Amino acid sequence: KSTVFNVLTGLHQHTGNWPGKTVVTARGQFNYNKKDFILVDLPGTYSIFASSLEEEVARDFLCFGNSDAVVVVVDATCLERNLNLVYQVMELTSNVILCLNLIDEAKKKNIIIDSEGISKELGIPVVPCAARNGLGIKELKDTIYKVCHRKIIPYPNTVIYSHNIEERIKAIQPFVEKHVTGINSRWLSLRILDADNKLINSIWSNYSICSNFNIEKFE
Repeated sequence: KSTVFNVLTGLHQHTGNWPGKTVVTARGQFNYNKKDFILVDLPGTYSIFASSLEEEVARDFLCFGNSDAVVVVVDATCLERNLNLVYQVMELTSNVILCLNLIDEAKKKNIIIDSEGISKELGIPVVPCAARNGLGIKELKDTIYKVCHRKIIPYPNTVIYSHNIEERIKAIQPFVEKHVTGINSRWLSLRILDADNKLINSIWSNYSICSNFNIEKFE
């Protein structure tokens, strides 16, 4: 992930700490098609169901960072382990790009990856690359440009749950939409069904996005 970030931004980056956190943040920029892009290198994680400070930072930025696109970088040599995160991010935002890094290493291991098939299955653009060698980086920049400027509009094929869960989402979602802004209401409805009070209380305590919202109403 950081290799992709470094190749995209080169020397045009700086580091610091997230506000109120000990977690390091890296920001950088690049220019493509006469447009400037600012990139944020989020802490590496296999899940946005935060159980560590790094995961909490990544989740909160995805929720409230108001990004134009999210690039999920996965290891092409062990794709199955990373797809869980991809599906989690797709539930949170539709503007997702999947970057299959280390595609050269996958080839050495005789791993054949159908990137077009994966793109069709997920409903999002998929870009194979080998960042260390610069392979696929131009295509990745082009895809970021097109998603940010709505020349490519991803339509993620998110998970459809059992009938009982979907009915509960339908019951909760209108209330969430009425009282919460700036976050995907279906995703938040699912988190309420998870009864992950730690996560939800963290959102309420750190962001002023709620109006008279009381999680206890769902308990």
